[in-house]
Amino acid sequence: MVEDGFMWIYLVFLLIPLSRIVPRLLKKWKSKNSDISQQLPNDQFQFSNNTISESAREPPIARSQSDSKPASIDMLVLGEINHGTKFFNSIQNKLGIDTDSLNSVLEDLENHGLIRVEQKQGLFGSKIELHVTDKGLKKFYS
Repeated sequence: MVEDGFMWIYLVFLLIPLSRIVPRLLKKWKSKNSDISQQLPNDQFQFSNNTISESAREPPIARSQSDSKPASIDMLVLGEINHGTKFFNSIQNKLGIDTDSLNSVLEDLENHGLIRVEQKQGLFGSKIELHVTDKGLKKFYS
């Protein structure tokens, strides 16, 4: 099947990938054999968890309640929408608010111009998305 003069073509196609793989394997083999701890100073990669404040470790709801002013349900809902939660059920599950009170809060936010409601046609019917307006961002971060 292979003619006598063209055997070198197959060798070229084997040598090209091997020329990429062999140096990587050698580098990996050398790094396994050398002791990394001897090459680096001991204190170079020591980290402390004390740099992260305790308020940053708390969930968003608890963090907003631990501030100097108490967070209202309106601000909690606005914060969830600001953090990317777009749907009614998601907000309800995250905050644990009943349907009627969440509906009234969303209506108030929409009437004040803090959020906008978009109704989109999806593959399985219409869906309603909630988005924060610029006025809502200013109110949330003030």
